[in-house]
Amino acid sequence: MRNTATSSELLAELKLLHPKLIDLSLGRIERLLSKLGDPHKRLPPVVHVAGTNGKGSTTALMRAMLEAAGVRVHAYTSPHLVRFHERIMLAGPSGPARPIQEAALVDVLSRTQACNDGDDITQFEITTAAAFLAFAETPADVLLLEVGLGGRLDATNVVAKPELTVITPISIDHVDKLGGTLNEIAAEKAGILKPGVRAIVSKQPADAADVIETTAERLAAPMELWGRDFDAYEQNGRLVVQCEDQLLDLPLPALVGPHQITNAGTAVVAALRLKSLNVDETAIENGLSGAQWPARMQRFSQGPLFDLLSYGSELWLDGGHNPAAADMLAQTAADLEERSPRPLFLIVGMMGLKDVSGFLSRFEGLARSVYAVPVPGAHEQPLKPSMIVSAAERLGISASEVASVEAALHTIDRQHMGPKRVLICGSLYLAGHVLALQAGVEPQAN
Repeated sequence: MRNTATSSELLAELKLLHPKLIDLSLGRIERLLSKLGDPHKRLPPVVHVAGTNGKGSTTALMRAMLEAAGVRVHAYTSPHLVRFHERIMLAGPSGPARPIQEAALVDVLSRTQACNDGDDITQFEITTAAAFLAFAETPADVLLLEVGLGGRLDATNVVAKPELTVITPISIDHVDKLGGTLNEIAAEKAGILKPGVRAIVSKQPADAADVIETTAERLAAPMELWGRDFDAYEQNGRLVVQCEDQLLDLPLPALVGPHQITNAGTAVVAALRLKSLNVDETAIENGLSGAQWPARMQRFSQGPLFDLLSYGSELWLDGGHNPAAADMLAQTAADLEERSPRPLFLIVGMMGLKDVSGFLSRFEGLARSVYAVPVPGAHEQPLKPSMIVSAAERLGISASEVASVEAALHTIDRQHMGPKRVLICGSLYLAGHVLALQAGVEPQAN
């Protein structure tokens, strides 16, 4: 085995193992984990997180609260934004988790590749197995394990007995793999529920909540449901979280947008239910105030892209890419407009299977214009910018196609004088490209 390979080279090799006919299945990763000595059975206590929107933010908020309580936290998320290392956050002996180092990543990828021995397997499955190796071999008190896609047949669902499961808001997305109705998608997400394991279920459409509740009852999994067993809301510039046994008056989360109230409330209740970790109210307050999660209504106040806009302008980035996420983005943009009026311009790049009309419709009457851009380095087929333009124009929103994010910012600033608000959105892959441009680095492919 080579010792000189980089993680980028290994990841490219692993992508070639992808089955020609892909089925969502746990069989491939279970076989590989068995060869590796079943590292998924040697993990610290697991909090398994599924959902359509808010998985990353809820996980980030939980991590911040737990770390503020002195808990050693591993976290697994996807996709990455700039470097693959972001997906595997390893707890240190003390202090916050950090992305896995290059040498450690190369080590677990190489060992996993050798054990797999050329068998068909998806890149997500084999890299999840590598992540389990890293998590099993590094001491921690808890692992926050985010589902990649769906839940029932996701590679992360090999964990038989998590400490807690969390389901964030569900909406229509990935219909080619999860089904075209909320009931079908909710059934896939509810696949992470386990017999006797407590579930914290965030705000849901009624149909989705019914499916999850039915699954929980069948499995005898205690379930706490938003709106029935707990609630969270903003009151007088504070976050109020109300459970059956507790009422907390907390600072608003550092993450921007009214939808983060939902994510924060869910994260607070989840942290409180991890009784053995002793997360007190002070840790919750510090975690809410200190949480960070890139590309979720992230504001840039400096950097090469921000410098392309005239004085007084705002530049925001969000990876939201489905209509439910657009609802939240539009609400956030409307709140910003009410507090500090500025014309809103969207720079949008999306993947080919996304509901572009449903996404853009949320910005009718709010966005002055849409600038459609390609998405460099995406692992799936992006939507042609011309199709984004057509969708916007059908909605009555002015739109034009431009070659890049930089070109879009140049055009916006040239065509519209004075302070303005620009939101780059539509894809996490586009968000990663933007963050790499801001940092002046080359991103790793997803």
